[in-house]
Amino acid sequence: MQMFKHEDLDEDILTDLLEEINELYEATEQTLIELELKPEDNELQRALFRSIHTIKGDLGLVNFSPLIPLLQYAEDLLDYLRKGQIKYTSNMSDLVLLIMDKVKVFVQSCIQTGQAEYDKQMFERLVEAIKRISPENGVDHEQLLANAVLILDPSLDLGSEQDNTAETLTPNGPSSIATTGIPKTITAEEREDLVFFRELMKPIEKRSMYWEGRGDRIAKLAGYVNKIAGSPINEVQLAVACYMHDFGMAFMPVAVLHKQEKLEEVEFNLMRSHVYKSARLLENLNQWNEARKIVMQHHERIDGSGYPLGVKEDDICEGAKLLAILDTFDAITHARAYEAHLRMPKKKAVIEINRIAKGQFSSKWMQVFNSGMASLLTN
Repeated sequence: MQMFKHEDLDEDILTDLLEEINELYEATEQTLIELELKPEDNELQRALFRSIHTIKGDLGLVNFSPLIPLLQYAEDLLDYLRKGQIKYTSNMSDLVLLIMDKVKVFVQSCIQTGQAEYDKQMFERLVEAIKRISPENGVDHEQLLANAVLILDPSLDLGSEQDNTAETLTPNGPSSIATTGIPKTITAEEREDLVFFRELMKPIEKRSMYWEGRGDRIAKLAGYVNKIAGSPINEVQLAVACYMHDFGMAFMPVAVLHKQEKLEEVEFNLMRSHVYKSARLLENLNQWNEARKIVMQHHERIDGSGYPLGVKEDDICEGAKLLAILDTFDAITHARAYEAHLRMPKKKAVIEINRIAKGQFSSKWMQVFNSGMASLLTN
């Protein structure tokens, strides 16, 4: 490992630099989500190129030299993309986000300590891996991109995974989640439906100030936790359920959705009915029957005290058991109308979910969730 010490720079300059990188990271993440849905959209491709180009320029101005060659070749790769010389793939998305993760950690370290440790050899290997990708070797791009991703995060090597049952998990799962809730391995027909459901939820999420982005957040985290467990739940069915599980909430009165006081019994029962409304949207689509069942059961509890049917653990499908945990996690880590609700930091939220888990959540899925979150929050 090498140590980089930056020049004597004003603290405000470094802080502004990190703020801009954080903003560009968020913009890039959103662009990559949209590219998963519209991989040939040239405006999105150009936006992705501009983000990396801007970051490289900013780091060049403050002479953060170890990062410049890496960003230059990432920019060259995206230049091929925006010119239509190569095609966008999910592996490209992973590569871009992992590079930006390295950039953020590097800049944060410089701000906090005045220096940053980095792996020069790893950076050089990564640059060489990216340089191998050219318009002339399109048939090899997926493998070349995958190789580059593994240099940054060897934990993503599926060939080295052991049996990922709940009993054999350690707190050292992959340290990052996917860019989007859209699974990578998916048929054209499944993608068409899933994109439709995701787009359908966008205006519905805007109905409440507390919902926007909820479907994407939960779908990405669900895919991550399911993968750690060895993917026992069909990943496409799970993704559909994550996007559609609160569809019925759109048909609740806004006054009830945004009520700051505790709901009266009639209001609470009205809110409970959202699971029926959400599930009914899928009931005539036989190919999404498993997703419909997940949606219908995601408020059931292991001890039978949930709703709408009060079924117990053995009668609740695995997808609903997982979604119940993640739905609660998202709710307590984001703002809500109810005045007694306090938005919790993620680490505190994990502790709180474990505190209330008995009788409510599956112990098997809590173990997987804890393992995944330990890795995410540590890294």
